[in-house]
Amino acid sequence: MGGSKVIAQSGVANSRLEGFRNLTPQQRWQQVVQAVGLGEDEAALLEAPGALPIETANGMIENVIGTFELPMGVAANFTVNGRDYIIPMVVEEPSIVAAASYMARIVRGCGGFETSATDPLMRAQVQIVGLSDPYGARLKILSERTKIIEAANACDKVLIGLGGGCRDIEVHVFPETPGGAMVVMHLIVDVRDAMGANTVNTMAERVAPLVEQLTGGTVRLRILSNLADLRLVRARIAVTPEALATKDLSGEEMIDRMVAAYQFAAIDPYRAATHNKGIMNGIDPLIVATGNDWRAIEAGAHVWATRKGSYTSLTTWEKDTSGHLVGTLELPMAVGIVGGATKTHPLAKLALKILNISSATELAQLCAALGLAQNMAAMRALATEGIQRGHMALHARNIAIVAGAVGPEIEAVAKELAAAHDVRVERAQDLLAELRKS
Repeated sequence: MGGSKVIAQSGVANSRLEGFRNLTPQQRWQQVVQAVGLGEDEAALLEAPGALPIETANGMIENVIGTFELPMGVAANFTVNGRDYIIPMVVEEPSIVAAASYMARIVRGCGGFETSATDPLMRAQVQIVGLSDPYGARLKILSERTKIIEAANACDKVLIGLGGGCRDIEVHVFPETPGGAMVVMHLIVDVRDAMGANTVNTMAERVAPLVEQLTGGTVRLRILSNLADLRLVRARIAVTPEALATKDLSGEEMIDRMVAAYQFAAIDPYRAATHNKGIMNGIDPLIVATGNDWRAIEAGAHVWATRKGSYTSLTTWEKDTSGHLVGTLELPMAVGIVGGATKTHPLAKLALKILNISSATELAQLCAALGLAQNMAAMRALATEGIQRGHMALHARNIAIVAGAVGPEIEAVAKELAAAHDVRVERAQDLLAELRKS
């Protein structure tokens, strides 16, 4: 597939967590602790709420008044490039973690996920205005390419020492805008294991005076682009018909239905928006768990989905000559494992420890595998009984809690709601009253 791949190394021996859903949260956590080999201090972080101290939170953002918790789960069964992973996910919506784990179990039996990525290249944009000769300014900038790159790299000797740094420049000319001619220079920067925003922004600001001197124009904006189109990640799966067969549908029929569901998303932006949201249902929870910028990932992904002139599916699904269902995903993925919340939030650091990854590129590839798994789950459900059956069965626990159920009552009420396909608070309250009478 091109680009760099994850290299199998020591870590989780087996991500197939048998009977995991039937355990208590405490028992699940202990199983993960043992599987990953966490220390006592690390294990203690999830044994009680409040892992993020208020003092730490106060240093992360402004006007802090407290902390806000979301559920943290783990997706099991993932095999990516021959290596097993237990993947932490932070999300409030039911069915996402279960669906990803179930699809990973199916894909696991068909060889797992194959992923790759390009180098971690980010763009910084330097906007130049007040020019009467924009094309001449472009050539002046390109003629001093080496000097500009050297000035940018003078900002970050640590990054240079790690093998990163500014690699090249691009110059884009917009001869006619409402404000007159505009030239935009891009710094192309290898940010290594960082997300890279601070690095490239600093470089853009550093070279601004030099660019003004060269062009005679005025530099305005100096800022990264979240369309990280040079920092791509890819994932691929090939699933046999036998692995997709159900008691009601043959594997061949299932594949035909799923391919037709994809074709709908490929041609209709109204469908594509929901289709792609499902992909991000898999990606965003891992981004949040590791303290990365999910808003940047979302922005880049949705712009990438329009790159051919209209909004379309981020994934492709097709049937190969052997009759296998082949799914692929490619999108920008600007993530980091150094700096920012990845190093200040205790649970973000814990999530990275659970993953046992060695680079930001590896994290990006796991994001792509999750996105593809989640998309597969949604299409499989839509192609058969519809999305609500499984989703509402899991949502029933939330409804039971809203109705006032506690302890064992939650599962008892949720089970009755799901069995009757009537997942409403009013019905949950009636069931709870009956249960307490008995």
